[in-house]
Amino acid sequence: MGGFDLGRRLVAEGFGTAMLVATVVGSGIMAASLTQDVGLALLGNTLATGAILVVLITVLGPISGAHFNPAVSLIFAMSRSLPKRDLGGYVIAQIVGGVVGTLASHLMFDLPLIELSNKVRTGGAQWFSEGVATFGLVAVILAGIKFEQKAVPWLVGLYITAAYWFTASTSFANPAVALARSLTNTFSGIRPVDLPGFWVAEIAGAVAGLFLFTWLLQPNAPLTVSSEAKL
Repeated sequence: MGGFDLGRRLVAEGFGTAMLVATVVGSGIMAASLTQDVGLALLGNTLATGAILVVLITVLGPISGAHFNPAVSLIFAMSRSLPKRDLGGYVIAQIVGGVVGTLASHLMFDLPLIELSNKVRTGGAQWFSEGVATFGLVAVILAGIKFEQKAVPWLVGLYITAAYWFTASTSFANPAVALARSLTNTFSGIRPVDLPGFWVAEIAGAVAGLFLFTWLLQPNAPLTVSSEAKL
């Protein structure tokens, strides 16, 4: 985020989250309109989401850090990589951007601007899946930044592509995106009443990932031998 003022960073976060949600929702609508095979529709949704993440993180990462996710912004604020005074602005920009992304998708496919979802996504398995998905996302981001920063866009895109398929919840892993997806009664939707369980699981998973990987990524201190021990 070298040299970019807060206003530009917030616009980048809002725009990036809008594009991410437009891709998730729009590709879901397109996939469902082209096939009755739910697995094939999910595959199309998955590939589009993973691809756009690589693009958005690559082009917007140097401006804002390319969080597009309140849970990610929270762990960066907790680790002091993001000034805590900026956290609220980031979260608001992400939420607004997510809603705009849903509206844009509906406009593109000639649907009502807002249609609350009736797709049930609740229960212990779903919540645990969201915790695991967000934990893994934070782990990938932190380890990627530590060891292979230029690969982070690809690492995140590939991780989310995989997590769509190995989690029961299809890996929302993002409170702002979950909220935006509650406003669409399409393939990628979630009932508004199911959001709190997802949010709690996502934040818990993110914080757990931060604590574990903060410890895991610290190398051992070099072993020193005192002068007395040498004698």
